Amino acid sequence: QVQLVESGGGLVQPGGSLRLSCAASGSIFSINAMGWYRQAPGNQRELVAAITSGGSTNYADSVKGRFTISRDNAKNVYLQMNSLKPEDTAVYYCRMVVDGRQYWGQGTQVTVSS
Repeated sequence: QVQLVESGGGLVQPGGSLRLSCAASGSIFSINAMGWYRQAPGNQRELVAAITSGGSTNYADSVKGRFTISRDNAKNVYLQMNSLKPEDTAVYYCRMVVDGRQYWGQGTQVTVSS
């Protein structure tokens, strides 16, 4: 079984920064896509950022210029979040397509508040 474990969430003041990490483990032959989603109370889960195996990236309009997604060769994906706003408060979920199947992490809480 494939497992995704997120880390790096927490409480930060508006304008601050956080770096989220997601590590994949288990039986993995290939990872064709990685991404970060978020869900705030009362809202639907939405795409924040995604990256393909070729390095192409895609961002939600609300985070362009503030967030950066990246990946490494150790089956990890990262989300650098700068200039955080209260509306960024949500549970952030890591998503990967592993060997043609979709997997989700358990989520990590990000709270932006003074």
